Amino acid sequence: MTGHLLLIEDDLTIGEVLTSSLRVRGHEVVWERFGEKGLAQASVTPFDLALLDLGLPDIDGIEVCRQLRHAQPACVIVMLTARSAEMDVVVGLDAGADDYLFKPVRLSELLARVRAHLRRNEGPGRSVRPVGDLIVDLSRRRATVAGRELQLRPKEFDLLARLVAEPAAALSRKTLMTDVWDEHWFGPTKTLDVHIAALRRKMGRAASAAVRVPKIVTVRGHGYMLEISPCEGGPPPRLAADRPRRPELDRGHPDFPRPEAGE
Repeated sequence: MTGHLLLIEDDLTIGEVLTSSLRVRGHEVVWERFGEKGLAQASVTPFDLALLDLGLPDIDGIEVCRQLRHAQPACVIVMLTARSAEMDVVVGLDAGADDYLFKPVRLSELLARVRAHLRRNEGPGRSVRPVGDLIVDLSRRRATVAGRELQLRPKEFDLLARLVAEPAAALSRKTLMTDVWDEHWFGPTKTLDVHIAALRRKMGRAASAAVRVPKIVTVRGHGYMLEISPCEGGPPPRLAADRPRRPELDRGHPDFPRPEAGE
């Protein structure tokens, strides 16, 4: 069971070990060391699971968890925390986390938790693809923006679903026509432009200052792509003197994550 994973962890040693171990097992991993950059990734790319360190240098991990849950309702969020107080765990779960692991992390346990969550999340839930405040539910063939359903015709939905499948990727006109219509389509490609124009109108009506709706942009001489600006806002970075001190991880501790034999 493999998935598309987001790792937000500022410790270089832990980040390198986890990224390497997860990739060896076939997972696609995007690793960011700052909360802002992790949220920017989540605003443009759907993830199956996120591993989130709560002790980040720029934004408190609880706030990152809240924004990540808002951006990707279907994503499993696993907190990595050195905060052992029960209330810290409760606050994290209330902020939208699905699970937590205490540091120092046992690598074998983390990998087992990842497998278990991806296995449980297989099925209808994996057919939900969020991009910003747009959520495309493939199994129910519904597209919503901030809870409001877009009234899409069948081919409009198929076209939007194809664009959402690869956000921020420039898809050629031929690819879109083949995947959405038919590989033997011999009609005018103007059909594609008409459907793109209809999608732009409907998505544009749903957009506002408080709602992040991706835009369908024209890639001149090639085709179209779905684009959304990285998320903005959130608390300003704290000055170094204001950052809470993190307990140092004991690199000599037997539970410190390191590749296992044969990895």
